[in-house]
Amino acid sequence: MENLIFVYIAALLLAALLSTRLMKILKLPNVTGYIVTGIIMGPFVLGLFFNNFTFEGIKEDYIYQFVDKIGWVSTVALGFIAFSIGTSFKGSTLKTVGKRVIVITVLEALGASVFVIFALLVAHFVSPEHISWELVLTLSAIASATAPAATLMVIKQYRARGPLVNTLLPVVALDDAAALILFAVLFQIATGLASGGELSFYKMIGKPLIEIGLSIVIGGLIGLFISFINRFFKSRNNKLVLCIFSVFVSVGLYFLFKQEFMGGFELSSLLMCMMAGALFTNICKDSDRTLDVLDRFTSPIYMMFFVISGASLDLTVFINGKGGIVILVALIYVIFRIVGKYFGALAGANITKCEPQVKKYLGFTLVPQAGVAIGLATTANKLFNSVGAYEAASMVLAIILTSTLVYELIGPLVSKFALTKAGEIPEEELPNKNNKKQIEAK
Repeated sequence: MENLIFVYIAALLLAALLSTRLMKILKLPNVTGYIVTGIIMGPFVLGLFFNNFTFEGIKEDYIYQFVDKIGWVSTVALGFIAFSIGTSFKGSTLKTVGKRVIVITVLEALGASVFVIFALLVAHFVSPEHISWELVLTLSAIASATAPAATLMVIKQYRARGPLVNTLLPVVALDDAAALILFAVLFQIATGLASGGELSFYKMIGKPLIEIGLSIVIGGLIGLFISFINRFFKSRNNKLVLCIFSVFVSVGLYFLFKQEFMGGFELSSLLMCMMAGALFTNICKDSDRTLDVLDRFTSPIYMMFFVISGASLDLTVFINGKGGIVILVALIYVIFRIVGKYFGALAGANITKCEPQVKKYLGFTLVPQAGVAIGLATTANKLFNSVGAYEAASMVLAIILTSTLVYELIGPLVSKFALTKAGEIPEEELPNKNNKKQIEAK
């Protein structure tokens, strides 16, 4: 059975590839197809055919074991996502976008987290046995992330342009970096609560701050190292190897520091990869050529990541009496995250005195959520499982994947609505070319 894992991986890749054709017909993002493919090909759907159509003993089934053994792909994919986010921190870009975009990014990211945490806190006090503190903190951290792909797809499709688009593009570039930092802070506290034992100031505040600081410093050193070594290689393929090295060494150091002889620190491989990418893109003059090759290399890795995320979704959460709780929490998460994004972006746009259409509609364009959010949920799932918080682990992933499917369905529609109302979609690109009132109604 061990060798059949390669047949299973091949089947996952083929099914995910074929799903893109169906998504094109349905006019949905490819990521939706990848997630649904993973769910269908996972142990809790396909696995039932090999387990007498029962969930009992499903974790001993070989499909479940297959998914578990290829779980490392998700860790590596997250590293590449974080490295890519880091490369958006170009000094020249930050100078161009200026204070305005930074203020808006911080406020819209915090706005989503604050609204979600307060809403879930109310739910926690109503039903503490179902909605734990660690679940509240983890979801509020993930709420800050935004998936720009759906919005960018709409912008390109309708050739949108104007102040709203000019503000949106740099905001989504910086948004996920803010999400990684918020996640690093809040999730460290969540894992401390989940692991149990006596809590102290050191465990709650001191150790998380040390872990975040170490992650940033080590990531910076890795970035400096690959930037220095980069000058001795001319081939883009060799330079690509350095980027891959930085991701793998970050993940390796994450596992190394978890060992007792290294202090048992829970570093953030995401922060390390992000810092490495940021320094690499700022120090190396030819980084753009290397990153172009990296984008092509990571495409199948990202596909596998989304498929494995879908396959890891424990569907028993929906049928063991907690399905209603998962759907309710997902609904609270979706609604209050959108509200937080809108008012956070509105506050930032007002403070920085943006154009009227930016104030009104920027928040709507930040609704989509997918890649980074799923990545953070996958990370939370693994770490909660490692400390014995199995309920929190399954609920986090179930809630984020459920909400992602909702966001991927409504995100492009909401983005198109906002860009149309802002008057930034040319009249000839609208379905009804004679409807000038849509453009003039801002």
